[in-house]
Amino acid sequence: MTAVIDSVVTGMSIGIALSPFSTDPAANSVDTAIDQARAAAAAGLSSVWSGQAFNSDSILLTALIGRAVPGIEVGTSVVPVPGRHPLLVAGQAQTAQAATGGRFVLGLGLGARSLSERAFGGQFDRPALRLREFLTALRSILDTGEVDFRGETLTAANPMPTAVAGADPTVPVLVAAMGPQALRATGELADGTLPFLVGPDALAEHIVAPLTAAATAAGRPHPRIVAMVPGVVTADVGAAREIAEAKTAFYDTIPSYQRVVALSGAQRAAELVVIGDEETVAARVADYFAAGATDVVFTQTDLTTPEDQQRTWRLLGELARAR
Repeated sequence: MTAVIDSVVTGMSIGIALSPFSTDPAANSVDTAIDQARAAAAAGLSSVWSGQAFNSDSILLTALIGRAVPGIEVGTSVVPVPGRHPLLVAGQAQTAQAATGGRFVLGLGLGARSLSERAFGGQFDRPALRLREFLTALRSILDTGEVDFRGETLTAANPMPTAVAGADPTVPVLVAAMGPQALRATGELADGTLPFLVGPDALAEHIVAPLTAAATAAGRPHPRIVAMVPGVVTADVGAAREIAEAKTAFYDTIPSYQRVVALSGAQRAAELVVIGDEETVAARVADYFAAGATDVVFTQTDLTTPEDQQRTWRLLGELARAR
């Protein structure tokens, strides 16, 4: 086990994602999230991330977490672009950056067609173009405080100032990009990516390589690669696998995930969930860093029992402290 821990690359970040669905209706969900973030920080983890569903607002929630838990990085994983406007998102993100003293990361994504069309109406068409135009407008706002963009999918022009005092440094923007066009736009306009359900080999070949090439061609710094990895440390591997099959079945219906799952050598998303003892999970963390990840963030750590989740966080904290 010590040899595996030593193989985790020095200087890399390890964090966890909070589930937007694991909310006790009798409890205050914000208080629960802050308590979990405090536990993650106490375990030695570097970052806490919150997904966006249709309940809690992830940007606001991460701002509150970062305000309440000093030192830990907070981020969204991810805010879907459909249904949002870059002017409003920029204001939210800068407010979160000011609230956390510069520890906020904005994670964006394309969203899923089935959810977006049902929730917001309209057609989920030309998503790559929508992403590029959203990032172009957002980048202008964050970098210059001004925007005057008129594209095919959106218009953004600021009639009033957009800067938020205290939002320094500029909010980092990551995109859950997996397809070639999305990766190109991300490399040119964002600061990195946070891919989910991508195995280490596929990460290196199909995410890190093209994204880095796009960033280099655009004269941008080396991108941040935040590998979002579902997994849990548990003794009951069989039961965890059954739960993982049910919890990840939705992703098997989305073409972009079908593609990266296949590129990862799997047939179903559940096969990419990391399940096993400490040595098994630690070895997989090392694999992701070796593939080019700058950060590894474990998701679905509540897959089985609270005891397994705590066991997982302890291991990840131990790996983080050994960086």
